[in-house]
Amino acid sequence: MPRQRVNLIDARAVDPMKLKAPKYGRNDPCPCGSGLKYKKCCMLKPGGEPDLDIEALYARKYRIRVKSAADVEGIRRAGRLVVNTLRMVEAGIRPGLSTEEINTWVHEFTLRHGGVPAPLNYRGFPKSVCVSVNEVICHGIPGERVLNDGDIVNVDVTTILDGYYADANKTYFVGTPGPDARKITAVARECLSRAMAVVKPDHTIGDIGWAIQEYAESQGCSVVREFVGHGVGLDFHEAPQIPHFGRPGTGIAMIPGMVFTIEPMINFGRKELRILDDDWTAVTRDGSLSAQFEQTVLVTPDGCESLTPWEG
Repeated sequence: MPRQRVNLIDARAVDPMKLKAPKYGRNDPCPCGSGLKYKKCCMLKPGGEPDLDIEALYARKYRIRVKSAADVEGIRRAGRLVVNTLRMVEAGIRPGLSTEEINTWVHEFTLRHGGVPAPLNYRGFPKSVCVSVNEVICHGIPGERVLNDGDIVNVDVTTILDGYYADANKTYFVGTPGPDARKITAVARECLSRAMAVVKPDHTIGDIGWAIQEYAESQGCSVVREFVGHGVGLDFHEAPQIPHFGRPGTGIAMIPGMVFTIEPMINFGRKELRILDDDWTAVTRDGSLSAQFEQTVLVTPDGCESLTPWEG
């Protein structure tokens, strides 16, 4: 549920293997995190270089909470429940089903397995899951809308389990899809796959966005700008933001222990959107189809691991 507006505060690439102390004023707080002024702490050391802890630096500079092994295991357990929820929904997708019925399934399944549906009452969102059909990009509110043969429908599940959050979504075919539905769904799925392939230490968030944008646009599709991926695990939305467009080598460098979602929203037509009167539902301005796939990923020392590993 990507209720995150893009806010590219810092477009500078940062190599965590080459971080050096910038020039600090004598009366600035020491960057080592001691709480002392620089002049009374690391400035007194030979060379004046502070002892930089990369995780602490990321917390201070970017508000990124690097996850411990225990945190990762908690998110992984929540992720298993998310994946099982998506499998349950997928088995029941059919023409004639209402989006409200999908909400009921997700709500009851989540509670029955000890979880909490994170979207319910989040900033006023009235349901337990986002269900987005055809031209709806994201944040579709379940209700009376009925799925028809040939539709595509995205189901976006975020679950809290034992205090940990995991977030994933998939776009499904309803009955027999047409060629446009097949294409946009395939492009969105491939965008996510290519993005995950570049997640590794020293690569940057801009690399993720470029992998998505370059492929989507090469296929004649467009990337939604207004909503982005986000850090997750200890809260619903954490730093950093993960735009699905960008330039290679720009943005924050990834380090092991970062956990975030990648959830590209890809339009068959133009990238522009509008928000409906409910203040949640985002639809393509030109009425074209939109598809999305999402995973919660962990940056590992040599790549990435999905903590919501749905198949396909």
